[in-house]
Amino acid sequence: MSNLDFFVFTSILLSISFYGIYKNYQNKNLKSYILGDKSLSWSTIGLSVMATQASAITFISTPGQGYSEGMSFIQNYFGMPLALIIVSIFFIPRYYGSKVYTAYQYLEERFDLKVRTLTSFFFLLQRGFQSGITIYAPSIILTAILGWDMAPTVIFVGLLVVLYTVLGGSRAVSYTQKYQMYVILSGLIIAFYYINSYILDQVTFSKSIDIIKMFNKNNAISFSFDPGEKYTIWTGLLGGFFLSLSYFGTDQSQVSRYINAKDKKESRIGLMFNAILKIPFQFFILYIGILLFVFYSVYQPPVNFNNSLIDFQLKNNPELLESVQEESKIIYDDKKELIMNSEMDKSMIITKDKELVMSRKQLEDDALKSGFTYDRPETDFIFLHFILNYLPQGLIGLMIALILSAAMSSTSAEISALSAITTIDIYKRFINKSKNEKNDVEMSKLFTLLWGLISIIVALFFAQQENLIESINIIASLLYGNVLGIFLLAFFLKKIKSGNVFIGSIVSQITVFAIYFILGKSIGYLWFNLIGTSLTCLFSIIFYNIQSKR
Repeated sequence: MSNLDFFVFTSILLSISFYGIYKNYQNKNLKSYILGDKSLSWSTIGLSVMATQASAITFISTPGQGYSEGMSFIQNYFGMPLALIIVSIFFIPRYYGSKVYTAYQYLEERFDLKVRTLTSFFFLLQRGFQSGITIYAPSIILTAILGWDMAPTVIFVGLLVVLYTVLGGSRAVSYTQKYQMYVILSGLIIAFYYINSYILDQVTFSKSIDIIKMFNKNNAISFSFDPGEKYTIWTGLLGGFFLSLSYFGTDQSQVSRYINAKDKKESRIGLMFNAILKIPFQFFILYIGILLFVFYSVYQPPVNFNNSLIDFQLKNNPELLESVQEESKIIYDDKKELIMNSEMDKSMIITKDKELVMSRKQLEDDALKSGFTYDRPETDFIFLHFILNYLPQGLIGLMIALILSAAMSSTSAEISALSAITTIDIYKRFINKSKNEKNDVEMSKLFTLLWGLISIIVALFFAQQENLIESINIIASLLYGNVLGIFLLAFFLKKIKSGNVFIGSIVSQITVFAIYFILGKSIGYLWFNLIGTSLTCLFSIIFYNIQSKR
Protein backbone atom coordinates (compact mmCIF):
# COMPACT_ATOMS: atom_id res chain seq x y z
CA MET A 1 0.00 0.00 0.00
CA SER A 2 1.35 3.43 -0.97
CA ASN A 3 2.05 6.29 1.41
CA LEU A 4 -0.90 8.16 -0.10
CA ASP A 5 -3.27 5.28 0.68
CA PHE A 6 -1.91 4.98 4.21
CA PHE A 7 -2.45 8.72 4.70
CA VAL A 8 -6.02 8.56 3.34
CA PHE A 9 -7.24 5.68 5.48
CA THR A 10 -5.57 6.85 8.71
CA SER A 11 -6.82 10.43 8.19
CA ILE A 12 -10.40 9.27 7.66
CA LEU A 13 -10.44 6.95 10.67
CA LEU A 14 -8.74 9.35 13.07
CA SER A 15 -10.86 12.31 11.94
CA ILE A 16 -14.13 10.46 12.51
CA SER A 17 -12.97 9.04 15.86
CA PHE A 18 -11.74 12.33 17.31
CA TYR A 19 -14.76 14.23 15.99
CA GLY A 20 -17.01 11.82 17.90
CA ILE A 21 -14.98 12.36 21.08
CA TYR A 22 -14.85 16.16 20.61
CA LYS A 23 -18.61 16.48 20.20
CA ASN A 24 -19.58 14.17 23.04
CA TYR A 25 -16.87 13.84 25.69
CA GLN A 26 -18.74 15.74 28.42
CA ASN A 27 -21.03 13.08 29.92
CA LYS A 28 -22.19 14.10 33.37
CA ASN A 29 -24.51 11.19 34.15
CA LEU A 30 -25.55 7.74 32.95
CA LYS A 31 -28.45 9.14 30.92
CA SER A 32 -25.94 11.18 28.94
CA TYR A 33 -23.29 8.44 28.69
CA ILE A 34 -25.60 5.50 27.90
CA LEU A 35 -28.62 7.17 26.28
CA GLY A 36 -26.98 10.26 24.78
CA ASP A 37 -29.54 12.45 26.58
CA LYS A 38 -32.17 11.10 24.15
CA SER A 39 -31.28 13.81 21.66
CA LEU A 40 -30.73 12.03 18.33
CA SER A 41 -32.73 12.59 15.13
CA TRP A 42 -34.20 9.83 12.96
CA SER A 43 -31.47 10.27 10.32
CA THR A 44 -28.69 9.67 12.87
CA ILE A 45 -30.69 6.76 14.33
CA GLY A 46 -31.28 5.22 10.89
CA LEU A 47 -27.64 5.44 9.81
CA SER A 48 -26.42 4.30 13.23
CA VAL A 49 -28.69 1.22 13.19
CA MET A 50 -27.49 0.35 9.68
CA ALA A 51 -23.84 0.91 10.62
CA THR A 52 -24.18 -1.36 13.66
CA GLN A 53 -25.18 -4.19 11.30
CA ALA A 54 -22.56 -3.35 8.67
CA SER A 55 -19.49 -4.86 10.28
CA ALA A 56 -16.23 -5.42 8.42
CA ILE A 57 -17.42 -9.00 8.02
CA THR A 58 -20.13 -7.67 5.69
CA PHE A 59 -17.52 -6.24 3.32
CA ILE A 60 -15.04 -9.10 3.63
CA SER A 61 -17.33 -12.10 3.37
CA THR A 62 -20.47 -10.94 1.56
CA PRO A 63 -18.81 -10.10 -1.80
CA GLY A 64 -17.09 -13.48 -1.55
CA GLN A 65 -20.46 -15.12 -1.04
CA GLY A 66 -21.86 -13.32 -4.05
CA TYR A 67 -18.84 -14.49 -6.07
CA SER A 68 -19.14 -18.14 -5.05
CA GLU A 69 -22.86 -18.65 -4.32
CA GLY A 70 -24.61 -15.86 -6.19
CA MET A 71 -27.52 -13.86 -4.83
CA SER A 72 -29.03 -16.60 -2.64
CA PHE A 73 -27.83 -15.01 0.64
CA ILE A 74 -30.22 -12.06 0.08
CA GLN A 75 -33.09 -14.31 1.17
CA ASN A 76 -31.82 -14.09 4.77
CA TYR A 77 -33.16 -10.53 4.89
CA PHE A 78 -36.66 -11.08 3.48
CA GLY A 79 -38.25 -11.25 6.94
CA MET A 80 -36.51 -8.12 8.21
CA PRO A 81 -38.94 -5.37 7.06
CA LEU A 82 -41.89 -7.05 8.81
CA ALA A 83 -39.76 -7.59 11.94
CA LEU A 84 -38.91 -3.87 12.07
CA ILE A 85 -42.57 -2.93 11.72
CA ILE A 86 -43.43 -5.18 14.68
CA VAL A 87 -40.56 -3.71 16.74
CA SER A 88 -41.89 -0.23 15.96
CA ILE A 89 -45.45 -1.12 16.95
CA PHE A 90 -44.90 -3.28 20.04
CA PHE A 91 -41.34 -2.93 21.37
CA ILE A 92 -40.61 0.79 21.14
CA PRO A 93 -43.68 1.94 23.12
CA ARG A 94 -42.84 -0.44 25.96
CA TYR A 95 -39.22 0.69 26.17
CA TYR A 96 -40.19 4.35 26.14
CA GLY A 97 -43.05 3.78 28.55
CA SER A 98 -40.76 2.01 31.03
CA LYS A 99 -38.02 4.67 30.66
CA VAL A 100 -35.38 1.95 30.56
CA TYR A 101 -31.63 2.25 29.92
CA THR A 102 -31.42 -1.37 28.71
CA ALA A 103 -33.92 -3.74 27.13
CA TYR A 104 -33.57 -6.20 30.00
CA GLN A 105 -34.69 -3.70 32.65
CA TYR A 106 -38.19 -4.13 31.26
CA LEU A 107 -38.09 -7.85 32.07
CA GLU A 108 -37.65 -7.17 35.78
CA GLU A 109 -40.75 -4.98 35.72
CA ARG A 110 -42.72 -7.69 33.93
CA PHE A 111 -41.21 -10.77 35.62
CA ASP A 112 -38.50 -10.46 38.24
CA LEU A 113 -34.78 -9.99 38.81
CA LYS A 114 -33.69 -13.53 37.94
CA VAL A 115 -35.31 -13.40 34.47
CA ARG A 116 -33.68 -10.02 33.82
CA THR A 117 -30.32 -11.36 34.95
CA LEU A 118 -30.66 -14.52 32.84
CA THR A 119 -31.35 -12.60 29.63
CA SER A 120 -28.53 -10.18 30.45
CA PHE A 121 -26.24 -13.19 30.83
CA PHE A 122 -27.32 -14.54 27.41
CA PHE A 123 -26.54 -11.16 25.86
CA LEU A 124 -23.13 -10.82 27.54
CA LEU A 125 -22.22 -14.38 26.47
CA GLN A 126 -23.23 -13.83 22.87
CA ARG A 127 -22.00 -10.29 22.26
CA GLY A 128 -18.80 -10.74 24.26
CA PHE A 129 -17.76 -13.41 21.78
CA GLN A 130 -19.09 -11.67 18.67
CA SER A 131 -17.31 -8.41 19.45
CA GLY A 132 -14.04 -10.32 19.27
CA ILE A 133 -14.95 -11.60 15.81
CA THR A 134 -15.73 -8.09 14.56
CA ILE A 135 -12.23 -6.97 15.62
CA TYR A 136 -10.59 -10.10 14.20
CA ALA A 137 -12.13 -9.67 10.73
CA PRO A 138 -10.57 -6.32 9.74
CA SER A 139 -7.29 -7.37 11.29
CA ILE A 140 -7.03 -9.97 8.53
CA ILE A 141 -7.24 -7.13 6.03
CA LEU A 142 -4.47 -5.09 7.59
CA THR A 143 -2.18 -8.10 7.92
CA ALA A 144 -2.67 -8.81 4.21
CA ILE A 145 -2.10 -5.19 3.20
CA LEU A 146 0.57 -3.98 5.59
CA GLY A 147 2.27 -7.26 6.39
CA TRP A 148 1.80 -6.71 10.13
CA ASP A 149 1.59 -9.63 12.50
CA MET A 150 -1.94 -10.46 13.62
CA ALA A 151 -1.44 -9.59 17.32
CA PRO A 152 -0.37 -5.91 16.92
CA THR A 153 -3.00 -5.44 14.20
CA VAL A 154 -5.80 -6.70 16.47
CA ILE A 155 -4.55 -4.47 19.28
CA PHE A 156 -4.37 -1.40 16.99
CA VAL A 157 -7.92 -1.83 15.66
CA GLY A 158 -9.32 -2.67 19.09
CA LEU A 159 -7.69 0.22 20.96
CA LEU A 160 -8.82 2.79 18.37
CA VAL A 161 -12.43 1.70 18.86
CA VAL A 162 -12.10 1.54 22.65
CA LEU A 163 -10.64 5.07 22.73
CA TYR A 164 -13.66 6.94 21.40
CA THR A 165 -16.22 4.54 22.90
CA VAL A 166 -14.82 4.99 26.42
CA LEU A 167 -14.43 8.76 26.15
CA GLY A 168 -17.55 9.63 24.17
CA GLY A 169 -20.16 7.10 25.29
CA SER A 170 -23.27 6.08 23.33
CA ARG A 171 -23.74 9.41 21.59
CA ALA A 172 -20.15 9.34 20.30
CA VAL A 173 -20.86 5.86 18.92
CA SER A 174 -23.96 7.10 17.08
CA TYR A 175 -22.27 10.24 15.70
CA THR A 176 -19.20 8.36 14.48
CA GLN A 177 -21.41 5.66 12.94
CA LYS A 178 -23.25 8.32 10.94
CA TYR A 179 -20.03 9.50 9.27
CA GLN A 180 -18.68 5.97 8.98
CA MET A 181 -21.76 5.11 6.91
CA TYR A 182 -20.97 8.01 4.57
CA VAL A 183 -17.49 6.52 4.06
CA ILE A 184 -18.94 3.04 3.57
CA LEU A 185 -21.51 4.14 0.97
CA SER A 186 -18.95 6.24 -0.91
CA GLY A 187 -16.49 3.36 -1.03
CA LEU A 188 -19.07 0.87 -2.31
CA ILE A 189 -20.24 3.19 -5.07
CA ILE A 190 -16.64 3.78 -6.18
CA ALA A 191 -15.89 0.03 -6.19
CA PHE A 192 -19.07 -0.64 -8.19
CA TYR A 193 -18.08 2.01 -10.74
CA TYR A 194 -14.57 0.65 -11.26
CA ILE A 195 -15.62 -3.01 -11.50
CA ASN A 196 -18.26 -2.11 -14.09
CA SER A 197 -15.82 0.04 -16.04
CA TYR A 198 -13.29 -2.77 -16.26
CA ILE A 199 -15.96 -5.28 -17.32
CA LEU A 200 -17.43 -3.00 -20.01
CA ASP A 201 -13.95 -2.52 -21.46
CA GLN A 202 -14.05 -6.24 -22.32
CA VAL A 203 -17.69 -7.23 -22.90
CA THR A 204 -21.07 -5.59 -23.37
CA PHE A 205 -23.53 -5.17 -20.52
CA SER A 206 -25.86 -7.80 -22.01
CA LYS A 207 -23.02 -10.31 -22.25
CA SER A 208 -22.08 -9.71 -18.61
CA ILE A 209 -25.70 -10.47 -17.67
CA ASP A 210 -25.51 -13.65 -19.79
CA ILE A 211 -22.43 -14.75 -17.80
CA ILE A 212 -24.28 -14.15 -14.52
CA LYS A 213 -27.23 -16.25 -15.74
CA MET A 214 -24.96 -18.93 -17.23
CA PHE A 215 -23.41 -19.67 -13.84
CA ASN A 216 -26.71 -19.26 -11.95
CA LYS A 217 -25.49 -16.29 -9.92
CA ASN A 218 -28.93 -14.65 -10.20
CA ASN A 219 -30.37 -17.24 -7.80
CA ALA A 220 -32.09 -14.72 -5.53
CA ILE A 221 -35.04 -16.96 -4.61
CA SER A 222 -35.25 -20.67 -3.82
CA PHE A 223 -38.57 -22.33 -2.99
CA SER A 224 -36.89 -25.54 -1.79
CA PHE A 225 -38.35 -27.21 1.32
CA ASP A 226 -35.08 -29.00 2.12
CA PRO A 227 -34.33 -28.03 5.78
CA GLY A 228 -30.62 -28.51 5.14
CA GLU A 229 -30.50 -25.84 2.43
CA LYS A 230 -29.05 -22.70 3.98
CA TYR A 231 -30.78 -20.04 1.93
CA THR A 232 -34.41 -20.34 0.83
CA ILE A 233 -37.35 -17.97 0.81
CA TRP A 234 -38.78 -19.93 3.77
CA THR A 235 -35.65 -19.60 5.93
CA GLY A 236 -35.61 -15.89 5.10
CA LEU A 237 -39.28 -15.20 5.77
CA LEU A 238 -39.46 -17.34 8.92
CA GLY A 239 -35.96 -17.85 10.32
CA GLY A 240 -34.79 -14.45 9.06
CA PHE A 241 -37.90 -12.81 10.52
CA PHE A 242 -37.26 -14.24 13.97
CA LEU A 243 -33.53 -13.42 13.76
CA SER A 244 -34.33 -9.80 12.87
CA LEU A 245 -37.07 -9.55 15.49
CA SER A 246 -34.65 -10.85 18.13
CA TYR A 247 -31.81 -8.63 16.96
CA PHE A 248 -33.68 -5.36 16.63
CA GLY A 249 -36.15 -5.97 19.42
CA THR A 250 -33.99 -7.45 22.18
CA ASP A 251 -30.28 -6.96 21.40
CA GLN A 252 -28.95 -4.04 23.43
CA SER A 253 -26.47 -3.06 20.70
CA GLN A 254 -29.50 -2.19 18.52
CA VAL A 255 -32.00 -1.19 21.21
CA SER A 256 -29.54 1.37 22.59
CA ARG A 257 -29.31 2.96 19.14
CA TYR A 258 -33.02 3.73 18.73
CA ILE A 259 -33.99 4.50 22.35
CA ASN A 260 -31.45 7.35 22.11
CA ALA A 261 -33.91 9.19 19.84
CA LYS A 262 -35.75 12.35 20.83
CA ASP A 263 -39.07 10.50 20.93
CA LYS A 264 -40.92 7.41 19.70
CA LYS A 265 -41.63 8.98 16.31
CA GLU A 266 -37.94 9.55 15.59
CA SER A 267 -37.14 5.97 16.67
CA ARG A 268 -39.80 4.53 14.40
CA ILE A 269 -38.77 6.57 11.37
CA GLY A 270 -35.15 5.50 11.95
CA LEU A 271 -36.19 1.83 11.93
CA MET A 272 -38.43 2.29 8.87
CA PHE A 273 -35.40 3.82 7.13
CA ASN A 274 -33.69 0.46 7.64
CA ALA A 275 -36.79 -1.57 6.73
CA ILE A 276 -36.83 0.14 3.33
CA LEU A 277 -33.10 0.29 2.58
CA LYS A 278 -31.49 -2.79 4.17
CA ILE A 279 -32.44 -5.31 1.47
CA PRO A 280 -31.33 -3.02 -1.42
CA PHE A 281 -28.12 -2.27 0.50
CA GLN A 282 -27.36 -5.97 1.00
CA PHE A 283 -28.37 -6.70 -2.60
CA PHE A 284 -25.86 -4.08 -3.75
CA ILE A 285 -23.00 -5.66 -1.79
CA LEU A 286 -23.84 -9.15 -3.08
CA TYR A 287 -24.13 -7.78 -6.60
CA ILE A 288 -20.60 -6.39 -6.28
CA GLY A 289 -19.51 -9.97 -5.52
CA ILE A 290 -21.36 -11.24 -8.59
CA LEU A 291 -19.72 -8.54 -10.71
CA LEU A 292 -16.37 -9.68 -9.35
CA PHE A 293 -17.18 -13.15 -10.73
CA VAL A 294 -17.83 -11.60 -14.14
CA PHE A 295 -14.69 -9.49 -13.79
CA TYR A 296 -12.50 -12.53 -13.11
CA SER A 297 -14.12 -14.23 -16.08
CA VAL A 298 -12.75 -11.57 -18.42
CA TYR A 299 -9.56 -10.79 -16.45
CA GLN A 300 -7.36 -13.68 -15.37
CA PRO A 301 -7.77 -14.53 -11.67
CA PRO A 302 -4.76 -15.51 -9.54
CA VAL A 303 -4.19 -19.21 -8.90
CA ASN A 304 -5.37 -18.42 -5.36
CA PHE A 305 -6.77 -15.17 -3.96
CA ASN A 306 -5.03 -15.75 -0.63
CA ASN A 307 -1.46 -14.48 -1.00
CA SER A 308 -0.43 -16.43 2.11
CA LEU A 309 -1.02 -19.71 0.27
CA ILE A 310 0.96 -18.54 -2.76
CA ASP A 311 3.85 -17.40 -0.55
CA PHE A 312 3.74 -20.79 1.20
CA GLN A 313 3.95 -22.66 -2.09
CA LEU A 314 6.79 -20.47 -3.34
CA LYS A 315 8.87 -22.03 -0.58
CA ASN A 316 7.19 -25.43 -0.33
CA ASN A 317 6.62 -26.45 -3.96
CA PRO A 318 7.65 -23.74 -6.47
CA GLU A 319 7.62 -26.26 -9.36
CA LEU A 320 3.93 -27.05 -8.81
CA LEU A 321 3.12 -23.35 -8.42
CA GLU A 322 4.73 -22.56 -11.76
CA SER A 323 3.04 -25.54 -13.41
CA VAL A 324 -0.41 -24.56 -12.10
CA GLN A 325 0.10 -20.95 -13.15
CA GLU A 326 0.98 -22.01 -16.70
CA GLU A 327 -1.85 -24.56 -16.94
CA SER A 328 -4.40 -22.12 -15.49
CA LYS A 329 -3.40 -19.43 -17.97
CA ILE A 330 -3.90 -21.78 -20.92
CA ILE A 331 -7.33 -22.88 -19.66
CA TYR A 332 -8.33 -19.31 -18.82
CA ASP A 333 -7.31 -18.05 -22.26
CA ASP A 334 -9.49 -20.75 -23.86
CA LYS A 335 -12.40 -19.81 -21.59
CA LYS A 336 -12.07 -16.09 -22.33
CA GLU A 337 -11.88 -16.73 -26.09
CA LEU A 338 -15.18 -18.60 -25.85
CA ILE A 339 -16.71 -15.74 -23.86
CA MET A 340 -15.53 -13.13 -26.37
CA ASN A 341 -17.14 -14.95 -29.31
CA SER A 342 -20.32 -13.32 -30.58
CA GLU A 343 -22.18 -16.60 -29.98
CA MET A 344 -21.13 -17.99 -26.60
CA ASP A 345 -20.98 -21.78 -26.31
CA LYS A 346 -22.35 -22.04 -22.76
CA SER A 347 -21.57 -25.72 -22.22
CA MET A 348 -17.96 -25.26 -23.33
CA ILE A 349 -17.52 -22.15 -21.15
CA ILE A 350 -18.86 -24.02 -18.11
CA THR A 351 -16.58 -26.96 -18.91
CA LYS A 352 -13.54 -24.68 -19.15
CA ASP A 353 -14.52 -23.00 -15.90
CA LYS A 354 -14.63 -26.40 -14.14
CA GLU A 355 -11.20 -27.25 -15.59
CA LEU A 356 -9.87 -23.94 -14.28
CA VAL A 357 -11.28 -24.65 -10.82
CA MET A 358 -9.69 -28.11 -10.79
CA SER A 359 -6.35 -26.74 -11.95
CA ARG A 360 -6.29 -24.10 -9.20
CA LYS A 361 -7.40 -26.69 -6.65
CA GLN A 362 -4.22 -28.72 -7.21
CA LEU A 363 -2.20 -25.96 -5.62
CA GLU A 364 -4.54 -25.62 -2.65
CA ASP A 365 -4.72 -29.38 -1.99
CA ASP A 366 -0.93 -29.72 -2.09
CA ALA A 367 -0.51 -26.77 0.30
CA LEU A 368 -3.01 -28.22 2.78
CA LYS A 369 -1.30 -31.63 2.67
CA SER A 370 2.03 -29.92 3.31
CA GLY A 371 0.82 -28.19 6.47
CA PHE A 372 -0.67 -24.92 5.26
CA THR A 373 -3.72 -23.77 7.25
CA TYR A 374 -6.24 -21.18 6.11
CA ASP A 375 -6.82 -18.25 8.46
CA ARG A 376 -9.90 -17.51 6.35
CA PRO A 377 -11.65 -19.07 3.35
CA GLU A 378 -10.24 -17.99 0.01
CA THR A 379 -13.49 -16.18 -0.85
CA ASP A 380 -12.83 -13.67 1.96
CA PHE A 381 -9.87 -12.33 -0.05
CA ILE A 382 -11.57 -11.85 -3.44
CA PHE A 383 -12.80 -8.28 -2.92
CA LEU A 384 -9.52 -7.37 -1.26
CA HIS A 385 -7.56 -8.70 -4.25
CA PHE A 386 -9.50 -6.44 -6.59
CA ILE A 387 -9.04 -3.40 -4.31
CA LEU A 388 -5.28 -3.85 -4.05
CA ASN A 389 -4.60 -4.71 -7.69
CA TYR A 390 -7.08 -2.70 -9.76
CA LEU A 391 -7.95 0.52 -7.90
CA PRO A 392 -5.75 3.63 -8.24
CA GLN A 393 -3.69 5.00 -5.36
CA GLY A 394 -5.72 7.01 -2.88
CA LEU A 395 -8.87 5.02 -3.56
CA ILE A 396 -7.24 1.93 -2.08
CA GLY A 397 -6.87 3.90 1.15
CA LEU A 398 -10.55 4.91 0.96
CA MET A 399 -11.64 1.27 0.53
CA ILE A 400 -9.52 0.14 3.47
CA ALA A 401 -11.09 2.97 5.48
CA LEU A 402 -14.49 1.59 4.40
CA ILE A 403 -13.71 -1.83 5.82
CA LEU A 404 -12.22 -0.48 9.03
CA SER A 405 -15.05 2.04 9.46
CA ALA A 406 -17.49 -0.86 9.31
CA ALA A 407 -15.44 -2.74 11.88
CA MET A 408 -15.27 0.23 14.22
CA SER A 409 -18.99 1.03 13.91
CA SER A 410 -20.19 -2.47 14.80
CA THR A 411 -17.55 -3.11 17.46
CA SER A 412 -18.13 0.22 19.22
CA ALA A 413 -21.88 -0.46 19.37
CA GLU A 414 -21.26 -3.92 20.83
CA ILE A 415 -18.77 -2.68 23.44
CA SER A 416 -21.07 0.20 24.39
CA ALA A 417 -23.99 -2.21 24.79
CA LEU A 418 -21.94 -4.68 26.84
CA SER A 419 -20.89 -1.84 29.12
CA ALA A 420 -24.48 -0.62 29.50
CA ILE A 421 -25.72 -4.09 30.48
CA THR A 422 -22.85 -4.57 32.94
CA THR A 423 -23.42 -1.13 34.49
CA ILE A 424 -27.23 -1.08 34.69
CA ASP A 425 -28.17 -4.76 35.00
CA ILE A 426 -25.24 -5.96 37.10
CA TYR A 427 -23.34 -3.15 38.87
CA LYS A 428 -26.25 -0.83 39.72
CA ARG A 429 -28.58 -3.71 40.48
CA PHE A 430 -26.34 -5.90 42.66
CA ILE A 431 -23.19 -4.03 43.68
CA ASN A 432 -23.83 -0.31 44.17
CA LYS A 433 -27.43 0.93 44.28
CA SER A 434 -26.54 4.39 45.63
CA LYS A 435 -26.87 7.39 43.30
CA ASN A 436 -23.54 9.03 42.58
CA GLU A 437 -23.66 10.29 39.00
CA LYS A 438 -19.95 11.02 38.61
CA ASN A 439 -18.96 7.63 40.03
CA ASP A 440 -21.57 5.85 37.90
CA VAL A 441 -20.20 7.39 34.69
CA GLU A 442 -16.63 6.51 35.68
CA MET A 443 -17.64 2.90 36.40
CA SER A 444 -19.46 2.68 33.06
CA LYS A 445 -16.30 3.94 31.31
CA LEU A 446 -14.29 1.33 33.20
CA PHE A 447 -16.66 -1.43 32.06
CA THR A 448 -16.41 -0.12 28.48
CA LEU A 449 -12.63 -0.35 28.72
CA LEU A 450 -12.77 -3.86 30.21
CA TRP A 451 -15.14 -5.15 27.53
CA GLY A 452 -12.95 -3.59 24.88
CA LEU A 453 -9.93 -5.42 26.26
CA ILE A 454 -11.92 -8.68 26.49
CA SER A 455 -12.94 -8.27 22.85
CA ILE A 456 -9.30 -7.79 21.87
CA ILE A 457 -8.33 -10.92 23.81
CA VAL A 458 -11.10 -12.94 22.14
CA ALA A 459 -9.92 -11.68 18.73
CA LEU A 460 -6.31 -12.65 19.49
CA PHE A 461 -7.31 -16.23 20.23
CA PHE A 462 -10.11 -16.52 17.70
CA ALA A 463 -10.01 -19.34 15.16
CA GLN A 464 -13.08 -20.17 13.09
CA GLN A 465 -13.42 -22.39 10.04
CA GLU A 466 -16.73 -21.02 8.77
CA ASN A 467 -17.24 -18.01 6.56
CA LEU A 468 -17.06 -15.01 8.92
CA ILE A 469 -20.54 -13.66 8.28
CA GLU A 470 -21.97 -17.14 8.81
CA SER A 471 -20.08 -17.38 12.11
CA ILE A 472 -21.88 -14.27 13.34
CA ASN A 473 -25.29 -15.53 12.20
CA ILE A 474 -24.80 -19.04 13.62
CA ILE A 475 -23.90 -17.71 17.07
CA ALA A 476 -26.83 -15.28 16.96
CA SER A 477 -29.29 -17.92 15.75
CA LEU A 478 -28.43 -20.29 18.59
CA LEU A 479 -29.02 -17.65 21.30
CA TYR A 480 -31.39 -15.02 19.92
CA GLY A 481 -34.48 -17.23 19.65
CA ASN A 482 -34.49 -17.93 23.37
CA VAL A 483 -34.27 -14.25 24.31
CA LEU A 484 -36.99 -13.31 21.80
CA GLY A 485 -39.25 -15.99 23.30
CA ILE A 486 -38.85 -14.40 26.74
CA PHE A 487 -39.82 -10.96 25.40
CA LEU A 488 -42.82 -12.30 23.46
CA LEU A 489 -44.09 -14.01 26.61
CA ALA A 490 -43.58 -10.75 28.52
CA PHE A 491 -45.54 -8.73 25.95
CA PHE A 492 -48.40 -11.03 25.02
CA LEU A 493 -48.98 -13.73 27.67
CA LYS A 494 -49.59 -11.90 30.92
CA LYS A 495 -50.57 -15.07 32.82
CA ILE A 496 -47.09 -16.61 32.44
CA LYS A 497 -45.06 -16.09 35.62
CA SER A 498 -41.36 -15.49 36.11
CA GLY A 499 -40.60 -18.99 37.38
CA ASN A 500 -42.20 -20.54 34.30
CA VAL A 501 -40.13 -18.37 31.96
CA PHE A 502 -36.90 -18.84 33.89
CA ILE A 503 -37.02 -22.65 33.82
CA GLY A 504 -38.56 -22.78 30.34
CA SER A 505 -35.83 -20.62 28.78
CA ILE A 506 -33.02 -22.65 30.37
CA VAL A 507 -34.52 -25.94 29.16
CA SER A 508 -35.09 -24.37 25.74
CA GLN A 509 -31.47 -23.18 25.42
CA ILE A 510 -30.11 -26.60 26.40
CA THR A 511 -32.41 -28.22 23.84
CA VAL A 512 -31.30 -25.82 21.07
CA PHE A 513 -27.63 -26.56 21.75
CA ALA A 514 -28.38 -30.32 21.78
CA ILE A 515 -30.22 -30.16 18.45
CA TYR A 516 -27.41 -28.13 16.86
CA PHE A 517 -24.58 -30.39 18.03
CA ILE A 518 -26.46 -33.62 17.22
CA LEU A 519 -27.90 -32.67 13.82
CA GLY A 520 -25.22 -30.15 12.86
CA LYS A 521 -25.56 -28.77 9.34
CA SER A 522 -28.54 -30.92 8.42
CA ILE A 523 -30.68 -27.97 9.56
CA GLY A 524 -30.11 -24.49 8.12
CA TYR A 525 -28.90 -22.29 10.98
CA LEU A 526 -31.60 -19.62 10.51
CA TRP A 527 -34.24 -22.16 11.58
CA PHE A 528 -32.77 -22.12 15.10
CA ASN A 529 -34.23 -18.64 15.62
CA LEU A 530 -37.71 -20.06 15.13
CA ILE A 531 -36.88 -23.24 17.06
CA GLY A 532 -35.49 -21.33 20.06
CA THR A 533 -38.40 -18.88 20.18
CA SER A 534 -40.99 -21.65 19.87
CA LEU A 535 -39.37 -23.91 22.48
CA THR A 536 -39.04 -21.09 25.03
CA CYS A 537 -42.73 -20.22 24.64
CA LEU A 538 -43.77 -23.89 24.63
CA PHE A 539 -41.75 -24.94 27.71
CA SER A 540 -42.83 -21.85 29.65
CA ILE A 541 -46.51 -22.57 28.92
CA ILE A 542 -46.05 -26.23 29.86
CA PHE A 543 -44.43 -25.29 33.19
CA TYR A 544 -47.21 -22.76 33.82
CA ASN A 545 -49.88 -25.43 33.26
CA ILE A 546 -48.07 -27.91 35.50
CA GLN A 547 -47.78 -25.28 38.24
CA SER A 548 -51.41 -24.16 37.96
CA LYS A 549 -52.69 -27.75 38.37
CA ARG A 550 -50.92 -28.25 41.68
